[in-house]
Amino acid sequence: MTKITIYDTTLRDGSQTEGISFTVQDKIKITEKLDELGVHYIEGGWPGSNPKDKEYFQSVKGRKWKHAAIAAFGSTRRAKVKAAEDQNLKELVASETPTVTIFGKSWDLHVTDVLRTTLEENLEMISSSVAYLKKNKREVIYDAEHFFDGYKRNPGYALKTILAAEKAGADCVVLCDTNGGTLPTEVKEIVSAVKKKIRVPLGIHTHDDLGMGVANSIAAIEAGCVHVQGTFNGLGERCGNADLGTIIGILHTKMDLKSIPDAKVKHLMEASYFLSEISNIKLPDNHAFVGHSAFAHKGGVHIDAILKNPLAYEHIDPALVGNHRRLLTSELAGKMPIILKAEQLGVKIDKKSPEAQKILLDLQKKENEGYQFEAADASFELFIKRYFKKYPNFFELQEFKVETGKGRDGKVSATAFVQLSVNGKGERSTFLGAGPVDALDRALRAALAGFYPALSDMRLSDYKVRVLDSRQATASRVRVLIESQDNSDSWTTVGVHENIIEASWEALTDSIEYKLLKDQKAQK
Repeated sequence: MTKITIYDTTLRDGSQTEGISFTVQDKIKITEKLDELGVHYIEGGWPGSNPKDKEYFQSVKGRKWKHAAIAAFGSTRRAKVKAAEDQNLKELVASETPTVTIFGKSWDLHVTDVLRTTLEENLEMISSSVAYLKKNKREVIYDAEHFFDGYKRNPGYALKTILAAEKAGADCVVLCDTNGGTLPTEVKEIVSAVKKKIRVPLGIHTHDDLGMGVANSIAAIEAGCVHVQGTFNGLGERCGNADLGTIIGILHTKMDLKSIPDAKVKHLMEASYFLSEISNIKLPDNHAFVGHSAFAHKGGVHIDAILKNPLAYEHIDPALVGNHRRLLTSELAGKMPIILKAEQLGVKIDKKSPEAQKILLDLQKKENEGYQFEAADASFELFIKRYFKKYPNFFELQEFKVETGKGRDGKVSATAFVQLSVNGKGERSTFLGAGPVDALDRALRAALAGFYPALSDMRLSDYKVRVLDSRQATASRVRVLIESQDNSDSWTTVGVHENIIEASWEALTDSIEYKLLKDQKAQK
C-alpha cells in the first residue's frame, strides 16, 4: 500500500499568518505535539533569516524524536556566489538538522524579473546548492517554487529546474503552487506529465487562495505525489496553506492511503485545537472533520434518521478523527436530544415519559425567555444534568461586585471582586481586567485555581451579546453567548438577564462547570 509522507510547515509558513507570532517555546510545544501525532517531517523555520529560528534550532539540536525528522528551510545560493560561501547555505548546515529543504525558482518570470539573473545561472544555482548540501550529508528536499505558474508559461524551462535538482542528488522534489491560483484539473494534468520525466519521489505544496489547497493536494496525490506539505488548521500567509488535518482525514477515511500511524488519526481533533490554542486563532466551527459543528445535527428529520442509521447524515464515524456527534436542541429538534442526553446519564426515558414532556416544556419556556440552547450545547447538557441531579456542587457564589471606571490617562478598566464557597471553604479574589467580563472571568478563575488547577488550560475564545427586545431600550433582556476552549475541545454556554453582567456571570459559571465536569469524566 502506498504511504504518503506528511511534511508540516506550520512553524514557518504557518507563522506567516497575519496576527501570529510564535515564541521559541511555542514552536517547541508545537513540535512535540506534531511528533506525538506521527508527522514525518517538521519544518522548524529558516535559520538564516532571523534570531528566533536560529534559537529554535539550537534548542532542538541533538534531541531525539519519536516519529519526526526536523527540517531547516532556506533558499538556493545567491547569484554569482559559490555555494560553499553562501551564508544562507552555511546556516542550514550549521543547524545540524538531518533534513534540509531549499526552494528555487521554476518560473522564468521570477528568474529574469525578481532574481534578475539568467536562466542558465538559475539552473546552476539550483544544482550547486543541492550538491553542496548532499556533500554535507543532508537529506535534501527541493521545493520548486511557483512550479505550476512556471510550467504553464514555459514548461520546458520549469522541467529543466527540477531535473537539475534531481541530477544534483535531491531526495525529493516538491511542486509548489505558491500563488494558490491553480485548479485541481491543472494540478493533476501537470503532475501526471512531470511524473513521466522524473525518477525521485514527487511532493506537493499548495496554497489556498482559490479555496482549493486541499483539493489540489489530493489531485496531486492521485496523480502520483507521495509527499504532501501543508500546515495544521490551514494557517499561512494570505489565504493560508493546505490543511494537513483535512488531508490526513481524507487519506485515511476516503482513499485508503496511510500517512501518520492509524492509531494517531483519532487525535486529529485534539491536535487541531492544540494549534488553535497556541496560535490564538479560533478554529472555525464548520471546519472539516475536526470542527465543533462538523457532526452536529439540528433538524428533527436529520436527528430521527441519524438515530436509525448514522450513515444517513454522516460521511464517517466522527470518532475516527477524535470528534463526536452532537444533536442540537431547538424548537426543530423535539424531544430526541433530551432523551439521548438522559440516556448518556444512565436515565432511560422515551417520548411518552413525563420527564421528557416536563423537560421539553421547561426548555421551551427558557427559549421563550431568550435562551438559545442550539448554540449553547454545554449549557443544555448542564440543564439536563441538573434536572436529573447528576451534578456535583463545585462551588457556590456568595457575592460578586464589578466596578468600571476611566482614569485621568483616558484608559478604561474594570475591577471584579468574587467571594465563593468551595467544599465549605470560603475563597475570595479581586482582579483587574480590560473590561467587566474579562475582570469577572479572571477573578472567578483565580478564586478556583487552588481547588481546580486544570482551569488554567481553558480560555474564552469568543463573546457575543444580543439585545432580545430593542423596544425596551436599556431595560431589554440581553443574551450572552460565551465560547470557551481548552487543548482538546471547545464549548458554548449561554446566559440571559436584563443586566449584562449577570447574564455574563451565568454563561461564565456554566463554562467553568462544564470544563470541570468534562475533566472529571475524562479521569474516570
